[in-house]
Amino acid sequence: MLLQTENISHSYNGESVLKNINITLPFNNTCSILGKSGCGKTTLLKIIAGITIQDKGNVLLNNNNINKQPPSQRNIVYMSQEPLLFPHLNVFDNIAFGLRVRKEPDAVIQKKVVNLLEQLGLASQRLKMQQQLSGGQKQRVNFGRALIVNPPLMLLDEPFGNLDAHTRADMQLLYKNMVAEFKIGSLFVTHDVKEAILMADSIGFMEAGNLHTYENKQAFINDEKTGAQAEINFWKHKQVLH
Repeated sequence: MLLQTENISHSYNGESVLKNINITLPFNNTCSILGKSGCGKTTLLKIIAGITIQDKGNVLLNNNNINKQPPSQRNIVYMSQEPLLFPHLNVFDNIAFGLRVRKEPDAVIQKKVVNLLEQLGLASQRLKMQQQLSGGQKQRVNFGRALIVNPPLMLLDEPFGNLDAHTRADMQLLYKNMVAEFKIGSLFVTHDVKEAILMADSIGFMEAGNLHTYENKQAFINDEKTGAQAEINFWKHKQVLH
């Protein structure tokens, strides 16, 4: 098992935001976590990444307890909807950053980054600075910076939430193709029902600090509290009207 959380609980100012959260994520799988704003999704990701320390419970990566490891040693990449690029570096150097930290040889860095720029559709943007990029291009660079170090686990916190519908669809497809190729497991947090179904191998629904996971997508759709069936019916009705 790639990731396991055991009874993760956390409170802010005496208010419980996570209540005994248990997750099992197999290798090379994506689990979508759906829920409204404020339900605890982001706090959960930050605990797994080591940014926030839980009140109780364990985080295991590859069956190793990583509770006491700082974020820099967890080999986990956390991505939010804000692509937080280094403003003083161009596209190439932003993507190359993780390899340089790991002291990879220059020839290896050149080859890996050039190949990834091609896959991301950014070859012609390689020398541009972040202020010269569109929102979708910035998120592609952010995604490339994560992929280049080939982490076993990525935590994605509504990564495409700020993008327009067309760019978002492009990024969803790119994401699915790239994590499959790089064999990366991920937790994909979203409040969009369609995105949760599209992106995932498995789905969890978070509400008021509680997480319920489903054995398959149909079980998720059948659960009225997720709103999935209602949304599917809405889009079917809209298609009929058109």
